[in-house]
Amino acid sequence: MANGSRQAAWEFFGAELKRRREDAGFTQVELGTRVFVSGGYIGQFEQAIRKPQWDVAQRIDETLQTDGIFERLCRKLIDDRRYAEYFAKAAELEAQATKICDFAPALVPGLLQTPEYARSVTLAMNPFASDEHIENKVSGRMERQLLLKDAKRPTYWVVLHEHVLRIPVGGLIGMARQLEHVAALTRERTVVVQVLPYKVGAYAVMNGTLRLMEFDDAPPTAYTEAVYSGNLLDDPAVVKRATSTYDLIRAAALPPEASLALIESAAEDFRRCVSTN
Repeated sequence: MANGSRQAAWEFFGAELKRRREDAGFTQVELGTRVFVSGGYIGQFEQAIRKPQWDVAQRIDETLQTDGIFERLCRKLIDDRRYAEYFAKAAELEAQATKICDFAPALVPGLLQTPEYARSVTLAMNPFASDEHIENKVSGRMERQLLLKDAKRPTYWVVLHEHVLRIPVGGLIGMARQLEHVAALTRERTVVVQVLPYKVGAYAVMNGTLRLMEFDDAPPTAYTEAVYSGNLLDDPAVVKRATSTYDLIRAAALPPEASLALIESAAEDFRRCVSTN
C-alpha cells in the first residue's frame, strides 16, 4: 500500500471511530477512560495524527460494540510487508516517539542508512529475493527516515560499535559514502553519534541491538533485536533496566567529537583503499 493510500485509510479509521463514538454517546475523554488512554489520544486517533496499537483497537471494539472492525482495520494497516513482521509494531511506535536511543553493534541503524547500504544489507539477508522485493524493503527504510526531516523530529541518539565502521558493506566506496552520510547528519545536529571503541572490550549488551523510545503521552518502551526476531518491551522494570544498560554503553563510548573524527577517518581509509588498489 502506497504511503498516500495508507494515510487515507488511517483517516477513514479516524472518521469511523469518531462516528461510532458519537453514536454511542461517549466524549473523547469518556472513551479514553474506558480503553486506558487519554481523551487527547482518542482525538489524535480520530484526526489520524496518532495510530492505535492492536490492544487499544480491541478495547475500542469491546467498548463501542463494533464487532472487531477497528482491530481488523488496525491489523491490516500495521501489517506492512516492507518491514519484517517482528519489526512492524516497533516501526509504528518509532514514528510517534519524541526521543529514540539506538545501540548498533553490527550495522548502521536503518534511520541512518544510505540506499546503497540498505540495498546491500537487504540483499545479503535475502539472496534469492526478486529485485522488486529488495527495492520494496529499501524504499520502506528510506520512507522511515522522513521523520528525521520533520520539524518535530525526535531527539535521536546513536551508539555505534567500532565494528560497524570497519565492515565495507556495499563495497569500499559505498561504505565511505555511508560513513560520510552519518558524519553529515551529525554535523547538521540531526543525530548525536558516539562510537564504542574496540578497546572497551566486553560491553553491556553483546547479543543484539537495543533501542529505547520515549513518548509525550505514553510510557517509554525498549526494543531488542537478534537474528530474525525482535522483542518490544513495555514492562516498567524491564525498560528501566534496559535504560541503565544503555547508560553504561554510552558512558563507555567515545565523546561525540572524538566519535565524529573516528567516523570521518574510517571513511577516508575506505577511499584511500580504493585509490591504492
